[in-house]
Amino acid sequence: MKHIVIMIGLLVGLPALSQDNLENLLAAGIDDAQRFATGYITPAAEGLIYNTSNGWIQSAEVKKPLRFEISVIGNASFIKDENKNFTLNTADYNNLYFRDGSTVKQVASAFGENNPDIVVYAEIQDETGAFTEEVEFTLPQGLASANVDFLPTAFLQARLGVFKATELKVRYVPKIKLEDVKTGLFGVGLQHEFTQWLPAESIFPVAISGLVAYNNLSANYDFTDNTIINGENQQFDVKQNSWLFQLQASTKLPIFNVYGGIGYVTGTSDFDVLGKYRVESGTPLFEDSNEFIDPFSVRTKVSELKEQ
Repeated sequence: MKHIVIMIGLLVGLPALSQDNLENLLAAGIDDAQRFATGYITPAAEGLIYNTSNGWIQSAEVKKPLRFEISVIGNASFIKDENKNFTLNTADYNNLYFRDGSTVKQVASAFGENNPDIVVYAEIQDETGAFTEEVEFTLPQGLASANVDFLPTAFLQARLGVFKATELKVRYVPKIKLEDVKTGLFGVGLQHEFTQWLPAESIFPVAISGLVAYNNLSANYDFTDNTIINGENQQFDVKQNSWLFQLQASTKLPIFNVYGGIGYVTGTSDFDVLGKYRVESGTPLFEDSNEFIDPFSVRTKVSELKEQ
């Protein structure tokens, strides 16, 4: 279970905005930091919502009343190439520029890799325009730089027949803190087998059922004690909520069976940068204290049909 929690914590995106780059992003200004973080985090947030919506159904048949089953469900989704980068157009930013003079580039998302490194800088002027300061930094890498090309998740899942043709499903990863990362997952679903109401249900070779399921995933990374940036109560906080509506069919043969289905996933992911941050350079330039409190959030929404 420890390995399961570590993988969920990693891929939720808690290190998605590298601490080494956070101060420099804030120095470029809140608007630029949030715009970059949105492009960087969104593919990972979407991928995790879709990934945690998998695995609810292994068969369209449901458990008989008071029958139950407990198992470990694992998923692994390969990361598509188009999700490994996003377009950074400096025209969309207030203070951010490529060091080589380019204006548009494909840069790594939380899933990708910049090879070679991509150097940017923020150019900040004071209110009079008389003084200018440059803050240069290298854009953060993603999971591909560690040779990770798939997104794994795993959790405990239980099934319980509650009454005729209906079973309750629950999935769970307890909230456990490992070093500075705390993660947890909870989900509940209700599956109903329509074909159990057919007069010839016992000889009908196919089961057809519907599922409604809810997932909640939370993660928190407290890096206050890492002294990367001056401040207090510095955290990355992630909350994801999603719903799955699915129609499933499977055969009921003695030896070999197949199943498949189609569903609809909808959900939101909120990535919040919390705490107090005192940035030594950048905007607002030459003020006594460049202090930011709960500087920005990134919200990602998904809504899509899926096949299983």
